[in-house]
Amino acid sequence: MAVGVGFAGELVADLVVAAGRRLPGRGRGASTLRGRQVRRRHQTAVWRIENGTPRRRINLDEALAFTRVFELPLEELMSPPLEGLDIDSRRLVQEAVEAFYETRDARDRLHRAVVAIADHIKAHPDSSRAIHEQCLRLMGDERDARTLSNDIEDGGHY
Repeated sequence: MAVGVGFAGELVADLVVAAGRRLPGRGRGASTLRGRQVRRRHQTAVWRIENGTPRRRINLDEALAFTRVFELPLEELMSPPLEGLDIDSRRLVQEAVEAFYETRDARDRLHRAVVAIADHIKAHPDSSRAIHEQCLRLMGDERDARTLSNDIEDGGHY
């Protein structure tokens, strides 16, 4: 089955090429997509996608292989190129977005844990010093342990 759905009626293959014919590691006279293939068996298919007349549509397996090669989600490979952004830049932005959401989720998780410990201390006030000691034991750094203990005393991370 060929993938034929793309932005403004273009083929996915057109979009991959439009995203930047010179892909990662493509400077100084490097060839087009063929230079970035993960397996030799795709050489002919990639050549046909780039050079065929009419240009050959890619199938879903090939599209998924491109997502692995370029380390981008399929939706991103199918989206139109943005002025001044090559595939390397798009990958870096994707990494930053993922890190942003992971950090936000980790902060939320930390807040919930700190609130739970603060609630525990309210129920068992004599455990406060031992909790700080456990933080120090697990973290190994007095400053970090004090920061976490202060968050716990304040009742939350935010």
